Amino acid sequence: MMTNSIITETGSYIPSIKVPNRQFLENEFYQADGTKIPKANEDIVNKLQEITCIRERRYVEDGLNTTDMAYLAAENALNGIDRESLDYIIVAQNLGDVKTDNITPDMVPTIASRVKHKLRIKNPYTVAYDIPFGCPGWLHGMITADYYIKSGDAKKVMVIGAETLSRVSDPHDVDCMIYSDGAGATVIEASESGGGVLSHVTRSDTYDNAYLLTLGKSYGPSRNGSELFIKMHGHEIYKYAVRTVPKVVKQSLDKAGITLNDVQKVLIHQANQKMDEAILERLFKLYKIDDIPENIMPMTISWLGNSSVATLPTMLDLLQKGKLKDHNRLQSGNIVVFASVGAGMNINSMVYKMP
Repeated sequence: MMTNSIITETGSYIPSIKVPNRQFLENEFYQADGTKIPKANEDIVNKLQEITCIRERRYVEDGLNTTDMAYLAAENALNGIDRESLDYIIVAQNLGDVKTDNITPDMVPTIASRVKHKLRIKNPYTVAYDIPFGCPGWLHGMITADYYIKSGDAKKVMVIGAETLSRVSDPHDVDCMIYSDGAGATVIEASESGGGVLSHVTRSDTYDNAYLLTLGKSYGPSRNGSELFIKMHGHEIYKYAVRTVPKVVKQSLDKAGITLNDVQKVLIHQANQKMDEAILERLFKLYKIDDIPENIMPMTISWLGNSSVATLPTMLDLLQKGKLKDHNRLQSGNIVVFASVGAGMNINSMVYKMP
């Protein structure tokens, strides 16, 4: 019989510190050339909310870092699962552990190695490693796990997405209001039952778009120039994503022999609600469908912000635990499409059928 890759457990860690938009009213915002933005902060904050729909975001507590959040999400997902039976632990992250008082990324040893250590796993054949793939990292980890399982190399893989973006966001850059922290985890296993991962497509557009999202100096003229913060060309990323993500999603559906009418949920990386809505609209246009079904696309960005690799696994966990308003748990036979876009620029899409 054919071996399928089935998601058996999910988990997440949502930091307890809630940061509403009003907290940014005292920031001093500058442009890339170091000149102060000639607008009232209230107007700047309101405009950002209008564009992204973010009202609030979560920041990790002092004393915790990416490893801690990844570990807590992993424990949440190891619900009755023998951790010693894991063949791989794959952690998607891009900046390592970032301490509160030091924004130098710490990635040696890997976050995955640290998580395995905290989980107290003794099995030397539980291979732990990181994937730095931008925001699509968790989904790329799932795709990699599917390859391992279908090749016969693995029977059980844990994939985690964890990031601490709040500590590398420039307080003088308007985009700092987008970023947040969090972690999500999934366990994916080999099974001979129906369903599971049906297809996936990935692309890397580096020729023209490699540097749309980078690390760079603060816009604040008084900041230490040796500190590096997330910097992005937001408008260019928006155009690239809306133009390209729908095509990749359709490719993945075509590869699975499925049409958009068969899909119950579309889960897209939470980067910008207006962007995700435009991607969904463009996707339906590819199928010449005018009416988009209500509640087909869950959103968490309004209250969780953009936590990079953590948005998709966290959303899946909340969905499957009945914690997303107006959205029911996925049921057996339901088809869900995952899609993400991020630094690289990388895009991926995965089609999954609930077993």
